[in-house]
Amino acid sequence: MSQFFQIHPENPQPRLLKQAAQIIHAGGIVALPTDSCYALVCHLDDKSAVERLRRIRGIDEKHHLTLLCRDLSEIGVYARVDNRQFRLLKAATPGPYTFILEATREVPRRLSHPSRKTIGLRVPENRIVQALLEELGQPLLGTTLILPGDEDTLTDADSIRERLEKHVELIVDGGACSFEPTTVVDLTGAEPELVRQGRGAAPPLGL
Repeated sequence: MSQFFQIHPENPQPRLLKQAAQIIHAGGIVALPTDSCYALVCHLDDKSAVERLRRIRGIDEKHHLTLLCRDLSEIGVYARVDNRQFRLLKAATPGPYTFILEATREVPRRLSHPSRKTIGLRVPENRIVQALLEELGQPLLGTTLILPGDEDTLTDADSIRERLEKHVELIVDGGACSFEPTTVVDLTGAEPELVRQGRGAAPPLGL
């Protein structure tokens, strides 16, 4: 049975953030709101939690998972970023964008794309997520909360509770959340490639 935290969207309660971080460190999966839609997140280094996350979503190892990072400098630890890519990242972060980049050795091999060795990364503009990342001191591994057979994302904490309370350890109610996922942009080629149009506008990235 999952726990259910109501966390203030502007002033997240430190006590609840600390408890959420403890749940994640213990191998838990958390459903939490972001600046796009709800996401499922877990500890970066917990193989069992990552496998459970993939099962809940119904996705295989070829589906990019995303590292939710605190800032650009943290992205630089987990991805190879050249000057061109850095300028694009700086223009669009924090915000509702996910960028596909070449993973560094800091990313466990089982988390990067098996043939391309790439990883999704983003810097969310959401105070709850940012405060939780600060409490953890490292990125979270996440994926959009859309369940197998559904066409739309889940955006309401009570609905998520009905569907997932036996499958995740924590559901965070942080108020209203967008129904749109992030805009996904592949930066590994000579030019940026729009993979998925979501909440983030494409024109600021020259797409």
